[in-house]
Amino acid sequence: MHGLGNDFVIIDGRADGFKADKNFLLAVADRKRGVGCDQIIILWKPKSPKADIYLDMYNSDGSVLGACGNATRCIGRLLFEETGRKEFVIETIAGLLHAKIEVRGLVSVDFGSPRLDWARIPLAKACDTLHVPLSAGALSDPCCVSMGNPHAVFFVPDVTKISLSELGPKLEIDALFPDRCNIEIAQVLAPDRLRMRVWERGAGITQACGTGACAALVAAARRGLSARRAAVMLDGGESIVEWRADDHVILTGPTALTFRGTLNDELFAQARRHE
Repeated sequence: MHGLGNDFVIIDGRADGFKADKNFLLAVADRKRGVGCDQIIILWKPKSPKADIYLDMYNSDGSVLGACGNATRCIGRLLFEETGRKEFVIETIAGLLHAKIEVRGLVSVDFGSPRLDWARIPLAKACDTLHVPLSAGALSDPCCVSMGNPHAVFFVPDVTKISLSELGPKLEIDALFPDRCNIEIAQVLAPDRLRMRVWERGAGITQACGTGACAALVAAARRGLSARRAAVMLDGGESIVEWRADDHVILTGPTALTFRGTLNDELFAQARRHE
C-alpha cells in the first residue's frame, strides 16, 4: 500500500505467529531483489484491551520506526475493509492512535499532542526547540518536534533549491539527535498552505511523510507562519493537517492498495544467505 507515494509492505502476522529478523526485513525492502518499500509494517493482535490491532514498523534499513502517519492511515483502511467499522484504535510503540474513515475515502489519524520539550523529542542537550542551534549548508535555525518520532523542520524560501539528498543524511545523524532525526524542509505558500520535502531517518528521501507533515504544520504554527490547519503539499500529493484547540494533531489523506500477494520461498532463502 501507499499513502501519497510513501509505500509500505504490510505483512499480516496475526494468524500464524510470523517472525522477521533484520536480514528478512532488508530482503523485503530491497527494490531490486525484493518487493521494495520505504517501510515494512507487521500486523499483530493487540496487546492493549483498548486497541484493535498492534503494529511493528521498520524502516527500509531494518531500523525500528516509532510512528508512521501514512502507514497508520493505510492500516485504518484495511481494518475498515475487514470490519465495516469506521473508527479504530491502533497500537504502536509510540502509544495508541485513533484512525477514522472520512468522506471520499480519506483516512485520518489522531496523533495526540505534539512533544515540544527538548528531552521528549529527544535532543542531546537542553535548548529552545522553537529555534534550535543547528545548521548545514543553506539550512539553519530549525524548529524541532516529536510526533512519536523526532523531526527537525527547516523553513526555506524555495524547497526546490535545497539539495536534500546531500544535507539530509548529514543532519539525520547529527550529534544533537541521539535517536537520529527526520529532516523536513518547508516553504510557506499561504497561511493555510505549506510545501514540504522530507528526508526520513532510515529510509532517505520519500514522496511523503505523515508525521513529517504534522511536524511541519506544528512548527509553522508555533512560529506564527501559518494557521493551525493547512494543506501540506508533499512530493507525492496533499495531506491536510490540523492542530486542534485540544492540542491534538490530526492527519488526513488518501490511501492506495497496490497489490496483495504471497512472498516466495526464494526471498526467505535470500534473507538466510545474508545471516
